[in-house]
Amino acid sequence: MTEYLLWVSLAVLGLAAVVWAVLRRRAQARRAAVAQSKVKSAKAAVRAARAEARKRTEDEEAAVQARQAAEVEAARLQAQEDAERRAAQVQQQAAEEAERIEAERIAAERAEAARIEAEHIAAERAEAARIEAERIATERAEAARVEAERIAAERAEAARIEAEHIAAERAEAARVEAERIATERAEAARIEAERIAAERAEAARIEAQRLEADEAARLEARRVAAREAARAAAVETTRREAERQQAEREAAEALAAAAAPASPKPREQVLVMIADDSKIVRVKTGRLLSAQNYQVCFAEDGADAARQIAERVPDVLITDVEMPGMDGFQLTEHLRAHPATARLPIIMITAADDRHREDAARVGVSVLLGKPYPEDQLIASIEASLSGAPSPAMETA
Repeated sequence: MTEYLLWVSLAVLGLAAVVWAVLRRRAQARRAAVAQSKVKSAKAAVRAARAEARKRTEDEEAAVQARQAAEVEAARLQAQEDAERRAAQVQQQAAEEAERIEAERIAAERAEAARIEAEHIAAERAEAARIEAERIATERAEAARVEAERIAAERAEAARIEAEHIAAERAEAARVEAERIATERAEAARIEAERIAAERAEAARIEAQRLEADEAARLEARRVAAREAARAAAVETTRREAERQQAEREAAEALAAAAAPASPKPREQVLVMIADDSKIVRVKTGRLLSAQNYQVCFAEDGADAARQIAERVPDVLITDVEMPGMDGFQLTEHLRAHPATARLPIIMITAADDRHREDAARVGVSVLLGKPYPEDQLIASIEASLSGAPSPAMETA
């Protein structure tokens, strides 16, 4: 019996040793797995810990069953209480030792898992905090950049508007000033131009009066000398051609009387020639006649008038007395000597009408007007000359 109990005790002790060895090997395997699981994620470690807890529970149940079997066997072997008690004590010690070892392992694993989980959570929280901090910093930086750009844009726009406003004010001020200066300059220029024009007009009028007086005096002296020389040369010619001119004149008078118009021409069809070596007189008389709707042509002296009349005979001739070359008397004698112009109305203008009256009547001047003469008197003389066939004898106007 004692031997049986001894073998039972040994079997129990062997079973406990086997259980302890199995548990130890499992603990070593688990520690190796834990060492390997350190590189894995925190969730895998938690799952391993839970699986180990379930396995430990199963081992504890197996140990309890073994202990219960030993106790049953010890109860059945009541004969050996001491042996059974010792066996129970040994088994209990082994179980307690196994439990202690397992508890230490579990506590170590739990502590390691808790540490790993804590580190993982701390790392995740730190990473999340870092990401959140970076996000917040990025958002703040972006917001600051956007705000800076907005403020810069607002300031730039305000500066642009202010610059445009200042430029517009300056441009408007410059325009107003330029207009004022231009107006003042234009007004000054107008006043100056009017003053200069008035001065020039007055100077021209005075100069024209002076030139006219000087020219009249100079031409009068030259004409007297030229007329005397021309008269001396023409006396012989006039005497030789007296009979021929008389015959031609009678024939021209008859021809002119037959061709004379039944009624005077309208003014628009009347051609008046002005023969005068003074341009001022030509222009002044031409304006007067043009204003009365007469057609006007000009000759600078007697020779020019004779040349133009040979091409086209005017309806009335207004001539001066003193002209260089062929004067008014010579021109009249020349025209009266030709049948086509024998009855041409000739109005002679002279400053010495009393002195020239006999000479004018002798050469056949139609009307003699003295300077100065009223303008309406000249118009009346032209109309009277055109009213019918005038006589070569001079009429005094």
